[in-house]
Amino acid sequence: MTSINKAPEYAQALAGYSTTIDDLINDIDPQDWEAPSPAPGWTVRDQLAHLSFIYHIANLAVRDAQAFASALSAAPSMQAAIDNDIRRGRDLALPDLVDNWRGTRDRCVEAFAAANPGELVPWLVNPLPPAVLAAAGIMETFAHGLDIADALGERMPDSPALAHVVAFAVKVRDFGYEAHGLTPPSADFRFEISAMGGNVLTFGDENAEDYVIGSAYDFCQVVTRRRHHQDTDVVATGPHAPTWLTIAQSYRGNPGTGRQPGQFESARSRAA
Repeated sequence: MTSINKAPEYAQALAGYSTTIDDLINDIDPQDWEAPSPAPGWTVRDQLAHLSFIYHIANLAVRDAQAFASALSAAPSMQAAIDNDIRRGRDLALPDLVDNWRGTRDRCVEAFAAANPGELVPWLVNPLPPAVLAAAGIMETFAHGLDIADALGERMPDSPALAHVVAFAVKVRDFGYEAHGLTPPSADFRFEISAMGGNVLTFGDENAEDYVIGSAYDFCQVVTRRRHHQDTDVVATGPHAPTWLTIAQSYRGNPGTGRQPGQFESARSRAA
């Protein structure tokens, strides 16, 4: 087994941030597992089952390309595979559900720790470097962890690991346009995102007309569509960025229902 302390930084970030899920679910009351999350139709139990599924297929992708392809081909579509796993999660006893999550998570983290950073691994559309796939894993952890936290009245913690999500979201800026059948602008955006610890993450031409600024935590809430941008500290200016902010998403496909303005306490009201 590869020591996580000797693993690439992205694997350490995934390992560390994934433990926030355990912190959320430790010692919760049995009835809380059936609490509705902000995602329509999904409970806390469903959110954990889905995270287990994501970590499972990521583990297969890194370890065994053939097993990964077989797992995906077992269902007619990715959505069908997700739905099937949610149903399986609903049939598990709670201790088995939690054990499945922890075992799957540990195997996935170990796979990323041992992976060759220079080799591409298969994924849903295109092969990806392990660092990019790990960033997507941190993004999934944040998004579905936030759903769990919201259902339980808790707060998903901030972390330096979210810098990986910020970089990933900038890389896939055009997913939101594609999901809405829109042509992405050719113009470059400038992103200035303040990460935990005061470090400012910058991307794009500093002379660009379009600017997006805000904290990493709120930026990640926007691009995972877990908060309406009006309830965050993220601000966009320029001819294209304000529209992008309304459709931003860091995952492919259906954008979902998102969140409504005022559905949660806003960052601006907290700062007031």
